[in-house]
Amino acid sequence: MKKNELLSSIYTGNAAIYLESMFAAYLRDKDSIDSTWREFFEGLGDNPEGLLKDILGASWSPRKFERSDEEPKKETKDLPKTTMEKRVVSEDVLQKTIKALEFIQAYRARGHLNAILDPLELTQPIAHPELNPKYFGFSEEEYDIPITIGGIFGREKASIRELETTLKTIYSGTIGFEYTYILNVQEREWLQNRIERIRTQFSIDQKTKILKNLISAESFERFLQVKFTGAKRFGLEGGETLMPGLESILQTLSKDGTQDVFIGMAHRGRLNVIVNLIGWEPRSILAEFQGQHGEPNSVSGSGDVKYHLGVSKEREVDGHKMHLALLPNPSHLEFINPVVMGKVRGLQTITNDASRSKTQGVLIHGDAAFAGQGIVAETLLLSQLEGYTTGGTIHIIINNQIGFTASPNETKSSVYCSDLAKMIDVPVFHVNGDDPEAVVWVSQLAAEYRQTFKKDVFIDLICYRRFGHNEMDEPSFTQPLMYSVIRQRPSIRERYQSKLKEEGSYNEAEITAFVTEYESFLQSEFEAAKTFHSEPLWLKGSWQNIQGHVDLFEKIETGVEKSHLEKISRQLSLAPEDFNLNPKLNKLLKDRMQMFETGEGIDWSMGEALAFGTLLTEGRNVRLSGQDSARGTFTQRHAVYSDQTTKKNYAHLNHIQENQGIFEVINSPLSESGVMGFELGYSYADPMSLVLWEGQFGDFANGAQVIIDQFLSAGQAKWLRLSGLVLLLPHSYDGQGPEHTSARLERYLQLCAEHNMIVANCSTPANYFHLLRRQIHGKTRRPLIIMTPKALLRHPKAVSKINDMGQGTVFQEVIPDLYDKLFKESKIKRVILCSGKVYYDLLEEREKRNINNIALIRLEQFYPFPEEHLIKILTSYTSAELIWCQEEPRNMGAWHFLDRRLEAVLEKVKMNSKRPIYVGRPDSASPATGYSDWHNREQKKLINEALSL
Repeated sequence: MKKNELLSSIYTGNAAIYLESMFAAYLRDKDSIDSTWREFFEGLGDNPEGLLKDILGASWSPRKFERSDEEPKKETKDLPKTTMEKRVVSEDVLQKTIKALEFIQAYRARGHLNAILDPLELTQPIAHPELNPKYFGFSEEEYDIPITIGGIFGREKASIRELETTLKTIYSGTIGFEYTYILNVQEREWLQNRIERIRTQFSIDQKTKILKNLISAESFERFLQVKFTGAKRFGLEGGETLMPGLESILQTLSKDGTQDVFIGMAHRGRLNVIVNLIGWEPRSILAEFQGQHGEPNSVSGSGDVKYHLGVSKEREVDGHKMHLALLPNPSHLEFINPVVMGKVRGLQTITNDASRSKTQGVLIHGDAAFAGQGIVAETLLLSQLEGYTTGGTIHIIINNQIGFTASPNETKSSVYCSDLAKMIDVPVFHVNGDDPEAVVWVSQLAAEYRQTFKKDVFIDLICYRRFGHNEMDEPSFTQPLMYSVIRQRPSIRERYQSKLKEEGSYNEAEITAFVTEYESFLQSEFEAAKTFHSEPLWLKGSWQNIQGHVDLFEKIETGVEKSHLEKISRQLSLAPEDFNLNPKLNKLLKDRMQMFETGEGIDWSMGEALAFGTLLTEGRNVRLSGQDSARGTFTQRHAVYSDQTTKKNYAHLNHIQENQGIFEVINSPLSESGVMGFELGYSYADPMSLVLWEGQFGDFANGAQVIIDQFLSAGQAKWLRLSGLVLLLPHSYDGQGPEHTSARLERYLQLCAEHNMIVANCSTPANYFHLLRRQIHGKTRRPLIIMTPKALLRHPKAVSKINDMGQGTVFQEVIPDLYDKLFKESKIKRVILCSGKVYYDLLEEREKRNINNIALIRLEQFYPFPEEHLIKILTSYTSAELIWCQEEPRNMGAWHFLDRRLEAVLEKVKMNSKRPIYVGRPDSASPATGYSDWHNREQKKLINEALSL
């Protein structure tokens, strides 16, 4: 570089500006800048400020920081010749140092692109131009000239050639690091320090343990392949380093006091994890392969394929006891993610794990699924939100480099399948799955990062599938080149074993004995599987007092002493002193005070608050999350007050009395599937907490249909997993259009069987109160689906008395006509059976017309269908006809679910009417019209038809 160009670069280019700004930051706070620059300035000696002033020129020397398009004007004639020469030399050194630092930073940011990550060597590293010293202006002649780099990599000076070799070894070996985009300086420097300076050197014993992990993983898969050739098992062959990697994570966590680890994963390698990580007896799995059902006949249910099942067991990890649990998961792959997070958060809450270190989650993903399924983004969105954080999850992507039969370029639009992880500002470590020691070290690093910063961390384990999507698949149909390479490739265990032999880290007698012992163990388990019958393993731990099978119609005492209800009402009617409440809420408090004083007019939100409050005073926790749930979609709940000047929040339900349960109401992000899955997982952790998910509108639950179908409705039948999760789904026809009307009641009813869940549509605050309390006081746990109201939240007739919630009162599955005393039953010509809001429309019109020969009966619970209750009530109306009236179109709502059931009831009652008559909207492709006048005409027509004899 010519002298005038050098001076131009230093004085008028960005380098000088950047250098001075970095040095100013260094003087203010050394820890505020990157360690590279900090070490550079510290390496300038005892007087860095004086040296930099000399390099940059005297303070009186005029210079303008402009672009270097023009030759800058500088006053140099007054400087002594020796000083000028010194400055030129210093400037040259400084310029090269800056370029060297830029080269180092380029490797930190881009080195992963040139890393050796593909074990099959089919994907070539990306030769990014910034990873070449020439990009920064270094000539070949300068490669071997030592440059001062300020103690980086433990040395003061290094040549560019030495720097390049060091950087390639660290950042472009078999591990690729992505972390320089992280905003937090402390996190970046922590990672940089460990990546560049603290690399674990494995002892012979540690290498032997790694090899044994690989042998166990490989031998188990080979055993299954020999014994059950062609059977689906989604084996781990080609990705066996997952096992020593997981062991490394557990060892690191155990040293930090972790007691519980919940794991979520899809099919591939699942059986290996169950046996070789969790320590489950292989005989239970082998029995399934042999066609035997492992559970005794006393446990009903459909069961599921072996690679969907979950297990849990306590095992010892480096002398520490640790409870490991693999949660069951359907073929919807990534949908287990929020469930695991929810269960971790639930256990953290009930064990008071404030540090979020005792209970942790590990999620194992597939590469194509991680990139392709939206539930992944929804789950990551929750990771750092106050209401959902678990203190970080450790993620491992088993990167097969193929999705079923599709190549990576067909399954993602990003460089890596893991790129979505960057949305939450956390590191990603890409590692070659054929380097077991690299996998183990990076797994340890990931666990340490999670423990230190309480954030998610990702390991992209790049491997391959030896036998295609499953063992019955022929992968060469679509990937002939890949599988020609795989067929010739020795296994990971064979390659690592050869490596240890070459370096002398190998005890052949010990390894031979281990192989013999493990294979003998598998053979003995195979024989034991022939007569294997396991004991039921569900309902243990916190679930031990919950029953699996009970009479769901048994009356559960849910009433509460009146004086206690009044005490809670009083607390709900008060705001803290000196709290600047929104003026509009003053009316709410006055209304609640009036409800408390009169014991009447209790509306929906007050009935709900009393249900929550009574459970809290009994020591139960209540957790409600959903979009805008704190205030309520319809401005009805106001469970949290906000000070209008300080923005301080106050949740009155947390201040009823001392030693009460915890009340959490959380405004969720705009996610349905992720948040519902999270709350489902939370309900798995604690059956004694009331856990609720609320849809902003009922049909928003459509976005979580997989959670509903796979976990809520079929969880017990498939996996013997109970859940008491409550779904609050606003539902009724109010002219708000098709998207804000129907919660799709018909879909839930279609899923009902074997008493798998409860579906209700309450019409009174008191019945809602009892229904919520029954969910906790019942002997079992079932998901509860409630069609919650909108218009009824403030309807003058949809109110209850405090006596309706007092001792001796219970939930009513069916509510008879409250006006029966005004009528003579013998004169009743028509019985209208209905549910929810339409009852009040019918009641209002019946009163307006002064009709006294039509009875209105409310069905409050659809499923389990309350046949006996209905028979008892209808026995008084044997000469009447029965109409089912609903607001929904004929092909929706409850009609098709009730039709034949009501016919059976009529036959048992011996009513003159042999078939129920349908009254409601006609069949429709859309759940509701979007035009208010049209809606009004439809509503008026169905009400008139129901009441016209």
